[in-house]
Amino acid sequence: MHAPERLPVELGERSYDILVGERLLATAGRHIAQVSGTRKVMIVTDETLAELHLATLERALDEAGISYDAFVVPAGEATKSFAQLERLCERLLEAGLERQTPLVALGGGVIGDLTGFAAAVLLRGTPYIQVPTTLLAQVDSSVGGKTGINTAQGKNLVGSFHQPRLVLADTDVLTSLSRRELLAGYAEVVKYGLIDDPAFFTWLEGHGRRLIAGDPAARSHAILTSCTSKARIVAADEREGGVRALLNLGHTFGHALEAECRYDGDLLHGEAVAIGMVLAFELSAQLGLCPAEDADRVRRHLAAVDLPTSFERLAHRSWDPEVLLGHMRKDKKVQDGRLTLVLARGIGQAFLTQEVREEDILHLLTEEITQTALLES
Repeated sequence: MHAPERLPVELGERSYDILVGERLLATAGRHIAQVSGTRKVMIVTDETLAELHLATLERALDEAGISYDAFVVPAGEATKSFAQLERLCERLLEAGLERQTPLVALGGGVIGDLTGFAAAVLLRGTPYIQVPTTLLAQVDSSVGGKTGINTAQGKNLVGSFHQPRLVLADTDVLTSLSRRELLAGYAEVVKYGLIDDPAFFTWLEGHGRRLIAGDPAARSHAILTSCTSKARIVAADEREGGVRALLNLGHTFGHALEAECRYDGDLLHGEAVAIGMVLAFELSAQLGLCPAEDADRVRRHLAAVDLPTSFERLAHRSWDPEVLLGHMRKDKKVQDGRLTLVLARGIGQAFLTQEVREEDILHLLTEEITQTALLES
């Protein structure tokens, strides 16, 4: 077994490491012991992950002499809610949570976001450790300290910036993912190439299918590249005052789609981001900002790996461009009532703008929805 790769997230006194490698779950106890000020932790996971991975983590903690309690919540995006946050906080407090007791988030983005937010608000701030079990969480949501829950008005509208003490990205656990979950994470991997690394996007065009098929070297390379990119961006702009907002490429559109689906599982976050990135590039091309061939290239690659690139897979639902635009207006990046979008001048050339007219967005959404209707007829 190779030693894990160690990537630092440089944030002064809040700095921490991302470890990427094999068997990190089975050896988690010794890594957690190195950053924990106590010999007890509280694990938060969901019903699905508890069956798959909780016993392995518990054995690792036993071997390191760390005691623990485990708290299991329902699986699914609906768990990122006020109701589940309240229930989790009450259970943690009842179990005797102390200010220095780390929470350990064992799961995907939902568990990481919920646990991180609980850590941010309990006792005015407790430490937490991310043990991401999905590709999406390993390359994106576990790194950078964004935590939060969803509301009826939109995704992640209630939350806090609260950095973890450690991120353990075990590449072995990805073998337990369904193809659909793996693809959802792959969309976030593609995002890093589209933002500012065209060479990485080209690499993905040539090797992405190997990554999805399970090639260990391809997976490790993609995770390390993605985490290195995110660590650099977070270190430069921890609280999303500027460059970090580029990480939202595709997300303003994608979050609107998720909100309209009411987080019912019909559309996974990464699938929504895939469609959102296609829409961002199509809009950029329609506005004359980006070559049309680059927009086509993005759509082709995502479609080639079987990610959704249009409303076609959601044609069974009724879509209203005005309603989607209404969801977009509730995006966290809105300033003075104006949408802030991440668009592109080409692959690897993403930028922020508030200069897009709402009628241009409506035109794009109407065009895409109409095209889907024509294909269905």
